[in-house]
Amino acid sequence: MNARTSLPGVPFKVLLADDHPLIREGVRHVVTHLAPRIVILDAHDYPSLFAQTALHPDLDLALVDLNMPGFVGIQGIAQYRSRFPDIPLVVLSASEAQQDVRQVIGAGALGYIPKSSSPEVMLRALRQVLDGHVFTPHYGNADAPAAPPAAGAAIPGLLHAGLTARQFDVARLLARGCSNKTIAELLALSEATVKVHVAAIFRAIEVSNRTEAVLVLQRLTQV
Repeated sequence: MNARTSLPGVPFKVLLADDHPLIREGVRHVVTHLAPRIVILDAHDYPSLFAQTALHPDLDLALVDLNMPGFVGIQGIAQYRSRFPDIPLVVLSASEAQQDVRQVIGAGALGYIPKSSSPEVMLRALRQVLDGHVFTPHYGNADAPAAPPAAGAAIPGLLHAGLTARQFDVARLLARGCSNKTIAELLALSEATVKVHVAAIFRAIEVSNRTEAVLVLQRLTQV
């Protein structure tokens, strides 16, 4: 679980963005079970989502509807990740299409939860994300495969390792021997976020330390 959820006196801060008040209210009841002390902020469209995030850069989690006024589909998610790369993002959607799931995870979201999910499934999914995993409905409780890497960034040996698109980026730099600090600077991430991705990579390639990881990645990755 995210360390902040267990720190006494420190509220866990969540931004819930959906253009339907009834959906926000229902999700709010689920989210209140994530931590002893929790602050829940609301947004009803993409402009208010961006504005609220800019006002609260210490957000622990953003739960965002895939389709809201301001953007349609993946464009809004991609824009949010571009502006706020360090905020853990989970998408809520009425769609259960596998293409939407893959696009959202490929854009850098850490989870995709259908609105048809039960409160128990939603809560389990959010806790999984806060534990450093990626949740999707189509791949059970395992990290979801990413969209194929962009041209020029081929990683054939890692295509089926279960890494997200951002974890592919971290893996390529890790294979070159870059430190977490260097990776954070190159990818414009926080070191804490890099550590989460590195831990996920260790699990995916079944190694227990950085030296083993570099050796394995150098064999699998075109660097």
